[in-house]
Amino acid sequence: MSTTPIWIKDPLAILADGAARGIVIRDSRIVELVAAGAEPATPGAVAYDASAHVVIPGLINTHHHFYQTLTRALPAAMDRELFPWLKALYPVWAKLTPEALDAAVTLAMAELMLSGCTTTTDHHYVFPAGLEDAVGIEVAAARRLGIRVLLTRGSMNLSERDGGLPPDSVVQDEDTILADSERVVAIYHERGPDAMVQIALAPCSPFSVTGSLMQKTAALADKLDVRLHTHLAETEDENRFCEEMFGCRPLDYLEQNGWLGPRTWLAHGIFFNAEEMKRLGKAKTTISHCACSNQLLASGCCPVCEMEEAGVGIGLGVDGSASNDGSNLMQEVRAAFLLQRARYGVTRISHKDALRWATEGSAACVGRPELGEIAVGKAADLALFKLDELRFSGAGDPIAALVLCGAHCADRVMVGGRWTVVDGAIPGLDIAGLISRHSAAAKTMRGG
Repeated sequence: MSTTPIWIKDPLAILADGAARGIVIRDSRIVELVAAGAEPATPGAVAYDASAHVVIPGLINTHHHFYQTLTRALPAAMDRELFPWLKALYPVWAKLTPEALDAAVTLAMAELMLSGCTTTTDHHYVFPAGLEDAVGIEVAAARRLGIRVLLTRGSMNLSERDGGLPPDSVVQDEDTILADSERVVAIYHERGPDAMVQIALAPCSPFSVTGSLMQKTAALADKLDVRLHTHLAETEDENRFCEEMFGCRPLDYLEQNGWLGPRTWLAHGIFFNAEEMKRLGKAKTTISHCACSNQLLASGCCPVCEMEEAGVGIGLGVDGSASNDGSNLMQEVRAAFLLQRARYGVTRISHKDALRWATEGSAACVGRPELGEIAVGKAADLALFKLDELRFSGAGDPIAALVLCGAHCADRVMVGGRWTVVDGAIPGLDIAGLISRHSAAAKTMRGG
């Protein structure tokens, strides 16, 4: 049964052409753009006064590790590059429990939602004993909060004794991984443009899984028609590791194992050469740019302009909160803008590029063309920001102000036509209680 249409009326600004007087939403879709001087043609639309709001498409987060919110600013991992950083953190992550994971994923999703995020991915690849139903815990939290998710069934089957980085306690064998991957897709994966929960398959990285698992995961994703995700070309250490262990560069290894194609999106993509970028573009494989994480770990800077010139789609990801130490996607937009502006200059990178990466670009990463844009027929996933803080006073361009002045908290967020953030809060969520149980879990994991 159709619900009453909503007219998001007379926004202060809106990131869409031909919608100066707003948009009309019916059920889960945008059904009309209302031009300057016009009234809605849709009968019976109830107005929501958006005159104090800047309206943008809901932001889409394409890379994260929710569980890592439990190890923010951990002294043992600070001031380290990627490989030693991982070695410092794996023993702590091995203590993860179902209760701790529930607190972590709820907190991460809440932080994302409050920053204007309507769709998020998560890359969960740590499965110590007792945490076999990690994906189910994540699905339950997402449904409680009302955020759209693409959750990945991550994996590691190379431990320290096999020449990998993680300890034995957090890896699983190939048969267990593949069987559970098929199980979670069968139970949780929704199809179609209104899907709220989807599943992808995501071996952690080339240095934590076998070639056999990479190949069989790609074949399973093809059989089940789900997406593929992994880390690639994040550091020069990774390049050296692949060359020493496999006799080739990371992208060659990816292609040899059947991963190079439109089903795949990759986290980071910093160290690809020009020929590799062309191969990525031809294959329609996309990249999640993680600006904050890359700066904190001093990994490098994703060459977004060369990537896009080669036809590679770029999305944005906050990455794990142990390498970003936050899950605020609007702040990630600003970080990506500043990092890439410093690299390429004022004529090649604008605030609109950064917003495009977090919306249309990220929608391509997650394989959801109905997301990331304010247009007729697209999903009613929106983020509404007010400019009533000191940081915005004097701003001449409201949309530019979101990025340049540092917006960080949405006033309202809509997912599929339903308000999920109202007056800067998530209805029904006890933030103080969540912080208390999350902090207690983090303290237990780090040993006091």
